[in-house]
Amino acid sequence: MRKCVHLKNWLPAIAWALFVLILTTVPGKYFPKVTRFIDWLSPDKVVHLLMFGILAFLTAFPFQKPFTEQKRRSSISFFVILSGAAYGGLTELLQAYVFIGRSGNLYDFLADVVGTLIGFGVFWLWHKKKYPGAKLSIE
Repeated sequence: MRKCVHLKNWLPAIAWALFVLILTTVPGKYFPKVTRFIDWLSPDKVVHLLMFGILAFLTAFPFQKPFTEQKRRSSISFFVILSGAAYGGLTELLQAYVFIGRSGNLYDFLADVVGTLIGFGVFWLWHKKKYPGAKLSIE
């Protein structure tokens, strides 16, 4: 078994995914109300961006060594982005149809996807800095 698939490498991503799932199950009435000054910033969307950005980074992290191989980079990128988007969709569906006091929202899902892309982009930049000799392009 390759080192990148050992459970210990996945524990941060799994723990964060469970944390995200727990946060998405709590009814909105239990979260503090924001003041009118920052309402226009839509803190809810910022939270989605952060949660899914961190999740994407943690999901990509176990692949840092294989990511240096050009032939594996596309499949790793596809897996990380697709799994983040799918998890975002799943949490929104669960909020819409399962969790009491929650509602699914298309814009939250879009924020999840954008957060996933940003998180993967941060991983990409981090990887480029850590492995300066690796050619980072997807072919």
